[in-house]
Amino acid sequence: MNTLLELSGVSVSFDGFRAIDNLSFQIGEPELRAVIGPNGAGKTTFMDIITGKTRPDSGRVTWGESGMSLLGLSESRIAREGIGRKFQKPTVFEAQTVRENLAMALRNPRGPLSVLVCRTTPEATARIDAIAVQTGLEDSLGRPAGELSHGQKQWLEIGMLLAQEPRLLLVDEPAAGMTPAERETSAARLLEAARRLAVVVVEDDMDFVRRLNCRVTVLNEGSVLAEGSLDHVTGNEQVIDVYLGR
Repeated sequence: MNTLLELSGVSVSFDGFRAIDNLSFQIGEPELRAVIGPNGAGKTTFMDIITGKTRPDSGRVTWGESGMSLLGLSESRIAREGIGRKFQKPTVFEAQTVRENLAMALRNPRGPLSVLVCRTTPEATARIDAIAVQTGLEDSLGRPAGELSHGQKQWLEIGMLLAQEPRLLLVDEPAAGMTPAERETSAARLLEAARRLAVVVVEDDMDFVRRLNCRVTVLNEGSVLAEGSLDHVTGNEQVIDVYLGR
């Protein structure tokens, strides 16, 4: 498995506080990775650096087969390179139907009128239908997004990211606010997506992380404290002390 994304020796400080401290991390394609850690561990800043929202003070962030640097690229350029991010609170167009939301997100040439015109080609329709099946929304394509449950909105947003054909998906706390049944379904869908993509899931729900059955990276004070299977990292004395408690 080839390395898709690599952070090496990355540090960033805010007003003298070191949020990320000599962080090194890599993920291959396809791969599923869970990132856990206490509040203030640097999980959000880690995603901000990858997506170009925060520029580190030092270190390297390289992407793809050519090892291109993501540092200095705009957030929109990084998204076009194939990195999609889903924030904890779903952001969808609530007055538009599920189909219209997915159509607006399809990867198409961008122009002044492109966001105003929903593609209705047979290829676009087939792509939307396929994404709807992937995200469990095939029976809701005609419904306004505002009518969806919290879990369905989460999956519509992920579907909108999938429509942009990313190679890496960053997903922030997907289990938050979901019913037990929705959490179980979400874990299965993320596992399915990770058969084709690199997927990083930032999550604090240990039951959900266990369902993912993947490699786990534990962050603490802006650097990697432990890495391995969930059983391996939860047996680590330092992880117990700073995160899991006694």
